[in-house]
Amino acid sequence: MDNQQTVQEEAKSFDWSKWKNSGAVRWVLLLLFVLLFYFSLAPHLLPKTYHIELNKASDRDIEAPMEIKDEKATLQAQELAAEQVEPIYSIVALRNETLLEQVFARMEQLNQDDQVSLENKVAIYRSEIPQMYIDYVDQFVRTNKGNGTYNDSLLEEMANVVKEQAYRIPEETFYKMPQLTPTQLNEMQVVAVSIVHKLMGDSLREAETARTKVAELVNASSLSERKSREIVQELARYAIMPNKFLDKQATNDARVAAKENTPPVVIKQGDVLVHKGDVINKEMYDRLASFGLLQTKKNYWPQLGLLLFSALFLIVIYGYLEKASNLSGGTRTGYTNAQLCMLLLIYLLNILAMHIVELTQTAAMPYVGYLAPTAMGAMLIVLLLDVQLAVVSSFVFAIMGSIIFNNDSGRIFDFDYGFTTAVVSFAAIFAIHRASQRSTILKAGIMASLFGSASALAIILLGELPAKTDLIMTVAFAFASGLLTAILVVGLMPFFEVTFGILSALKLVELSNPNHPLLRKLLTETPGTYHHSVMVGNLSEAAAEAIGANGLLCRVGSFYHDIGKTKRPSYFIENQTNYENPHDSIDPKLSKSIIIAHARDGVEMLKNHKLPKPIRDIAEQHHGTTFLKFFYHKALKLAEEAGVEPDFTEEDFRYPGPKAQSKEAAIVGIADSVEAAVRSMRSPTMEQVESMIHKIIKGRLDDDQFNECDLTLKELEKIAQTLKETIVGIFHSRIEYPEDAKPKERLA
Repeated sequence: MDNQQTVQEEAKSFDWSKWKNSGAVRWVLLLLFVLLFYFSLAPHLLPKTYHIELNKASDRDIEAPMEIKDEKATLQAQELAAEQVEPIYSIVALRNETLLEQVFARMEQLNQDDQVSLENKVAIYRSEIPQMYIDYVDQFVRTNKGNGTYNDSLLEEMANVVKEQAYRIPEETFYKMPQLTPTQLNEMQVVAVSIVHKLMGDSLREAETARTKVAELVNASSLSERKSREIVQELARYAIMPNKFLDKQATNDARVAAKENTPPVVIKQGDVLVHKGDVINKEMYDRLASFGLLQTKKNYWPQLGLLLFSALFLIVIYGYLEKASNLSGGTRTGYTNAQLCMLLLIYLLNILAMHIVELTQTAAMPYVGYLAPTAMGAMLIVLLLDVQLAVVSSFVFAIMGSIIFNNDSGRIFDFDYGFTTAVVSFAAIFAIHRASQRSTILKAGIMASLFGSASALAIILLGELPAKTDLIMTVAFAFASGLLTAILVVGLMPFFEVTFGILSALKLVELSNPNHPLLRKLLTETPGTYHHSVMVGNLSEAAAEAIGANGLLCRVGSFYHDIGKTKRPSYFIENQTNYENPHDSIDPKLSKSIIIAHARDGVEMLKNHKLPKPIRDIAEQHHGTTFLKFFYHKALKLAEEAGVEPDFTEEDFRYPGPKAQSKEAAIVGIADSVEAAVRSMRSPTMEQVESMIHKIIKGRLDDDQFNECDLTLKELEKIAQTLKETIVGIFHSRIEYPEDAKPKERLA
């Protein structure tokens, strides 16, 4: 039964861990953030809708809630702009001379063939020459299609027009062609090509225009024979084609560009769309519908804008969550789903409180908005999560407050309330930072009250002075807001600490209570370890505060860092006052295993008692991967005496780690070693204490024990100095003062 229960507990623990790090859950939480912002601001940002009936008088003036694009008028303006765009014609370089050259080449070839009769030659010319015209056009289209020179629609239009305007050569011309000699053909080709080239140099939409000029140019040419001139004249007309065509695609592109460049027709915010008493005709009804002002026909663009607005809020918050590191000096980046869920709940409660106060706000009593406990969210985030995150959230709450408490429909934000929200939030953050007692929350509330009252008064004095009663009520509500905030925070803190297992400063103070079961166990079963832990707590707290780390976490972590020794108390020297050291009679490897196990055992005990993870991390990491020299050398000596080769290495006599991941864990580890070393010294001098501290820190530094936390050499120097001063204060009667103080030895 016990085994079954253990398995069930492990399964539950596993599921919880998966939930805290699940990507799917994180996306759901982020979506909930967006929905929270959206539905919180929707009543204040989305346009109102009206119950309007067609052909009935309006019972009110209906104004444009914001600057609205008049779709119908804009569409009409765009269509007019498109209609004013003239059709675009493009020139296509057909190179008609090539067609002529093909015709003359065929004539020269066929005329020299004596095997073909005159009648057959005429028949060939009658069928081939018109077909050569069509083939030439089709070949031109195939060659240029898809190469980017001309678009497909232009090529199609060109082919259709050119074929429609094809010239029909008279029948008698075909009878004259077989009679031409090669010399005549060469002379005729030069003239024909010249004429076609000249006439096709102009843009032609109609080929007939150029064809009428052919006879004159032929007569003015060098050809003397009448037959040659007649044939050249017909072939030139045959080769002349139109070269300027309607470009449908370019025309459509120009019309689309004209539409896009047409500025939208807008109706300004506050413009009256329908006056009271106006009969709603079809045009008015359609116009209101297009603006999304009818309850039956909504315009979803404002919803999209609000959704984008909400998403931007989330991007700001989540961007910080992913990049920011813990102000206390830890290396954590990003947040688990449990912390994200807690942040969502804090936002929900803060926004809900703002909405509850907003329900009592009226145009006659707008100052009621100053009563809202807007700093509650910022204070909870400081105590439970992160100071910088609280600052980021304060900006979000300030913007939301300027929207929720805005009474002016003509603007989106009222920064009177936004400014006050920002001021009280920042005042509360700075006042409550690193709170160690619940009374600090009340002090922060009073600070929020004072700064809230001052900011509200400043805003009033900068504008038109209201009635004396309103001024007093505004300042009074702003002052009451801070006190209400403190009350709510005090009431909500235990809920968040218990529900989410948060290690706040207030929780740390509670964990330092000697009546905690683990501390009572430590005191009664291992009094030597208990005294050692208290001393380490004093040392580590002073050192941590000297470098700006979390001193309270170091103190409380020190109280629990050796709790694992309660499993085998007699194996640790501080508890061996009345009996011999058992390590003298056991194998050094076993001694090593027992000593190393106390860190792991401590973590298990702390986990079973549900102590927060930062406390467990200190218990696990305070030794890092340090080397147990004494037992290693003892094992070497035994192996040497037995005349056998050692079957172990230095790595086998190291703690398993991990190394310190935070400044706090590293400081507790240093203080732990320093306290043990000082306790082992008899009548130490200040010089010996200082040398010993530097030796311990330098040894850990050389052993790379600080590689995974962000302690600097300057901070290590300050830690060494603080530890020395604290030890002198604690062990004052045991430390001898030298007559001449020597210069302080610095860390290598």
